[in-house]
Amino acid sequence: MDRQEAVRRATELVEQMSVEELASQLRFDAEAIPRLDIPEYNWWNEGLHGVARAGSATVFPQAIGLGATFDEELLEQVGEAISVEARAKYNENEKHEDRDIYKGITLWSPNVNLFRDPRWGRGHETYGEDPVLIAKLGVSFIKGLQGEGEYLRTAACAKHFAVHSGPEEKRHFFDAKASLKEMWETYLPQFEACVKEGHVEAVMGAYNRTNGEACCAHSYLMDEVLRGQWGFEGHYVSDCWAVRDFHEQHKVTSRPEESVKLALERGCDLNCGCTYQKILNAYQEGLITKELLQKSAIRLFTTRFLLGMFDETEFDSIPYEVVECKEHLQLSQKAAQESIVLLKNNGILPLKKDKLKTIGVIGPNANSRAALIGNYHGTASRYTTVLEGIQDYVGDDVRVLYSQGCHLFLDQEEKLAREDDRISEAMTVAEHSDLVILCLGLDESLEGEEGDTGNAYASGDKKDLMLPPSQQRLLEIIAGMNVPFIVCVMTGSAMDLNLADAKAAAVLQVWYPGARGGKAIADILFGEVSPSGKLPVTLYHNLQGMPDFEDYSMKNRTYRFVEKQPLYPFGYGLNYADTTVISAKPDKDITYAQAKDTELSVVVEVANKGDVATQDVLQVYVHVDDKNEVPNPKLAAFARVALAAGEKKTVSVLIPNKAFSVVDEDGQSQFSGSKADIYVGFGQPDERTAQLTGKECIQITI
Repeated sequence: MDRQEAVRRATELVEQMSVEELASQLRFDAEAIPRLDIPEYNWWNEGLHGVARAGSATVFPQAIGLGATFDEELLEQVGEAISVEARAKYNENEKHEDRDIYKGITLWSPNVNLFRDPRWGRGHETYGEDPVLIAKLGVSFIKGLQGEGEYLRTAACAKHFAVHSGPEEKRHFFDAKASLKEMWETYLPQFEACVKEGHVEAVMGAYNRTNGEACCAHSYLMDEVLRGQWGFEGHYVSDCWAVRDFHEQHKVTSRPEESVKLALERGCDLNCGCTYQKILNAYQEGLITKELLQKSAIRLFTTRFLLGMFDETEFDSIPYEVVECKEHLQLSQKAAQESIVLLKNNGILPLKKDKLKTIGVIGPNANSRAALIGNYHGTASRYTTVLEGIQDYVGDDVRVLYSQGCHLFLDQEEKLAREDDRISEAMTVAEHSDLVILCLGLDESLEGEEGDTGNAYASGDKKDLMLPPSQQRLLEIIAGMNVPFIVCVMTGSAMDLNLADAKAAAVLQVWYPGARGGKAIADILFGEVSPSGKLPVTLYHNLQGMPDFEDYSMKNRTYRFVEKQPLYPFGYGLNYADTTVISAKPDKDITYAQAKDTELSVVVEVANKGDVATQDVLQVYVHVDDKNEVPNPKLAAFARVALAAGEKKTVSVLIPNKAFSVVDEDGQSQFSGSKADIYVGFGQPDERTAQLTGKECIQITI
């Protein structure tokens, strides 16, 4: 069904509704209207990395891990798998007339905010710190969720529009200040791509204000940009209870009825929360009109018609058996393998099973299910922790010893015990092992959303980059023992890995790898698969020189603006092969001035000089000679490349015209430079990447 027909049917239906009926449809828990054959519908469902909070589902790696894959095709496949499972569950719930929360086919995903500061607790819900990476992966994920059939398979939602990335504890009253240059250079490009390229059906506003206006009632962002410049035709939903913040926290209104008026007039069609329960009060006071309610209701019912809720569709026959089916579990496994980033390897990896007698697996995340799944997760029917993955892989051939080592963040595991009551056991395991796999990090109880149950600091944000003290002590002790050890970092954000980098034989960033992520980690450790993930965020030495968390300027934040050498750079990741770029050249001779109107590709010859097959991520960066350009070369394009041992191949990578533009102080894209440098390699063209890999990018100037 095309949108025009859906709008026609929605308008015809909505025009039959009374004011009371209209009011009931603008809430996330929309009521039934029996006389019009409209069943109740709960709009709130989550699909960040699997259907969430509604029972069994395939649990894929957390979004930041999906970001580390740099794999657009994979993201579309993951989105499709999630939407198919959502439809299958929806079909069965409809049969049982179960229309509860988290049971619908409007998925409030993906989170395409930019991970600007490593302290932000929700950063692991995003695809990383670069707008091009986020945009490309976000668009692919949306296409997977929504499909390309006659009807939408599910409706995706790009959130949280738009300048939003902490602090969590202040989000309900915080005002994020961003210049027009920063907005259009950093915070808006990925949303623009989701709307104009991904045709996302919904956009969710953020809790905070941006430059003084509440994000769920923002004249510039919602009127001028989203619907005006970008031509967004879908519906706009508030973050949950964000409209209540208008009068209770932001003080931009004085009471709920005024908040209703402001939100609806700005185009916030759907309220996640309770404030739209005051719609009738506002109507009776003359603050809003029936026509205003109809406008939002038509948008919402347009989405429902596009989803085929009132028709028979091809999706009605999707069987329940697709939930956690073999194909989806294999896809989750592939995603986990591609997400793992090898940060350091002194030659110890890959491990050889026949050379080992005893492996020590130590750490609070070694046997943790919580460390597999991140937040906004579903429930898997089976989990494979790192410990279990290693045990399953080596079987009876190698003895595996285990110690938790310490509590995730408390000083002792047993309440009546002394501090570090698991340390001596960890030392014993290390002493009796040929090598140690040390599994450290966080989980959703330490980094996540404000108010999440069990969150250690309530806010969800990190105070610094250090591991919890209990883990830091464990790391220091293992590092001081005469046993080789490999660190597996299970976090969704940058941590202080200076000690691990200095002392460990190998370091892997494995994120929150999904319900059966332990198998993928074992496959990487033992060389069944070569690692191929790349960092979607910068891993800093420390926070020194970084602006205050509440400062939304990008100075010294992310690889595009960083002023000092990081520990591990954005785009970096090792493998077990020897991949290299032999040559790179433009597919045509053009000048910088012509780049605005002429598509340019780089033709790249790549090779694997190693003796094992691998995948790697070819990356293209651009830096324009212009006063308005960001300080460091910026990602322009990327392509995942598979290379057999000894193989050479030629790859063509298209550079979008926009990569040759810069953003001026008024937020306008300009092609005002004198020349542009193009860098091609398997990492970014910075000094630290060259140090770590021993390879330089190839530079082209136009």
